[in-house]
Amino acid sequence: MPPAGELQHSPGNQSNDTQPSESEATAEIFAAAADAEAAGSWTQIKAEARHDAEEEPALASYLFSTILSHSSLERSISFHLGNKLCSSTLLSTLLYDLFLNTFTSDPSLQNATVADLRAARVRDPACISFSQCLLNYKGFLAIQAHRVSHKLWTQSRKPLALALHSRVSDVFAVDIHPAAKIGKGILLDHATGVVIGETAVIGNNVSILHHVTLGGTGKACGDRHPKIGDGCLIGAGATILGNVKIGAGAKVGAGSVVLIDVPPRATAVGNPARLVGGKEKPTMHDEECPGESMDHTSFISEWSDYII
Repeated sequence: MPPAGELQHSPGNQSNDTQPSESEATAEIFAAAADAEAAGSWTQIKAEARHDAEEEPALASYLFSTILSHSSLERSISFHLGNKLCSSTLLSTLLYDLFLNTFTSDPSLQNATVADLRAARVRDPACISFSQCLLNYKGFLAIQAHRVSHKLWTQSRKPLALALHSRVSDVFAVDIHPAAKIGKGILLDHATGVVIGETAVIGNNVSILHHVTLGGTGKACGDRHPKIGDGCLIGAGATILGNVKIGAGAKVGAGSVVLIDVPPRATAVGNPARLVGGKEKPTMHDEECPGESMDHTSFISEWSDYII
């Protein structure tokens, strides 16, 4: 993607009373950079769609209606999700307006969408283009729909949020409660069977594979779901239960069952999960963000009980 251009500001002749504060100026710079990145992403997506339409004429009409006929990434995603999630009683036009109004009213959602696109493209070797992620990656689409349902939930529009949540679960086989808090740069790889409970919190730049459960331990009320730190990697089929904390940069191996906290940059594997290196002095890996490297097996050389 093309990098954001340099931002230039003329000094102007404003008095001190009307000049923006330092924090406001910083926020404007970050917003402008994010807008430039989103614009660059959209330009590349349209170029990819044009190329695919030329290479595969059978898809030309589909690509035109989902990508090429739209003026922005937000409009394209809103149209695509509206058509994916509509039903005989939940019309695509209603969903399109709902998605578009939500995305355009909150710049942070737009930034998160671009970060999620980049996460899939960079981390998944099977992802051949940004446009294919936008059109075909149900993990990406489920996350974008969740961002809208979460926004509705925070606005006390809970019946609509739950209705949208239900459609996402039906269509994508991904069950994320609207109240769950999810950061940006998230990859749900394959995504089928992912379950994320009501009070779960997921940080930024986290990668989660299929059939992962972030669940509760029973009928306990209140804050009862896992908290996943920035940069974590959660392997396929892992089950993390209760209000436990997975520290920043930690790894949870495939098929593991985690019931207690995992320290930052540690690795938990097995059922029940154990820490590589032992509970008293767990081995800390060098990676700060295994959610980006997607390295699932580096712990094996130090895992004395791993036997074939």
